[in-house]
Amino acid sequence: MNEKFKPVDASVVPRFADIATFMRTKRHDISDEIDIALVGVPFDLGVNFRSGARHGPAQVREMSRLIRQVHQTTGLRPYDICNVADIGDTPVNPVDAVASIAMIEEFFHTIHGAGAIPIAVGGDHTVPLPIFRAIAKGAPVGVVQFDAHADTLDELCGTKVNHATTFRRGVEEGLVDPKRTVQIGLRGSRFGDGDYQWGLDQGMRCITIDEYEDLGRAEVIREIDRVTGDGPVYISFDIDGLDPAFAIGTGVPEPGGLSVRDCQVIIRSLRGKHLVGADICEVAPPLDPSGHTAISAANLMWEMLCVIADSIDRRRGA
Repeated sequence: MNEKFKPVDASVVPRFADIATFMRTKRHDISDEIDIALVGVPFDLGVNFRSGARHGPAQVREMSRLIRQVHQTTGLRPYDICNVADIGDTPVNPVDAVASIAMIEEFFHTIHGAGAIPIAVGGDHTVPLPIFRAIAKGAPVGVVQFDAHADTLDELCGTKVNHATTFRRGVEEGLVDPKRTVQIGLRGSRFGDGDYQWGLDQGMRCITIDEYEDLGRAEVIREIDRVTGDGPVYISFDIDGLDPAFAIGTGVPEPGGLSVRDCQVIIRSLRGKHLVGADICEVAPPLDPSGHTAISAANLMWEMLCVIADSIDRRRGA
């Protein structure tokens, strides 16, 4: 690790001191020195109910002050094996969704061109689509998607690009490999019988919360490993995949969801995969002033950081 990327040590500098960055990493411009780019995407023009996720990056930065530097179970030390930096937020136009998506895509093209792996904090769940467009053209990725909703509708309110159509567009544009995609935690009332059917027809592995409970966590982990295989894998986490007990601050909370503990263990199980990026979306601070939702998100982001750093380190040694 380059010493200039060393994050602030909470045992030396109090957590409440200085300007917040993701997990107290150094703020840095996009550079080919960076292995993992932590980036905010303050965009929520793709939602159709409760907005507020544009404030997600700021609150996750604040709550990620809690994160230390060594993984509590695996012992991974991501900052010892990778240069990790907070590269700030993507540009957005707060009143123009189409322009914002183009800006976000261009920003991630720059990150990808510099050779860094992105971990993004949204923003609503439209955000993965411009990321896919930047990192997966010509090389579609498998996806591990934590979500209450499949996000494979063709349209929502007459629009084709929004938080409910992301993964359908990703497949149609050749960016997401549906046969290497697993959706975990699907539940809640539906618009109709076809909410999940399109993904199933394309070959996605759709695991409802009922099936999750029937199979158990260990079997779901084996299923994720089987489906994703050896190719490039992207992690996409809609915070509404969690039960509202752990994440009430989101636009479309659905009771009866996943626990933070289960999601931590599942993300850890991705260690050894060829990981090419991740996002965590739909944290809406105005809907949870306590910051509880953002604490859950920050801890899941930490899990992503650790397995992605390990993935990069393994590829270097291969």
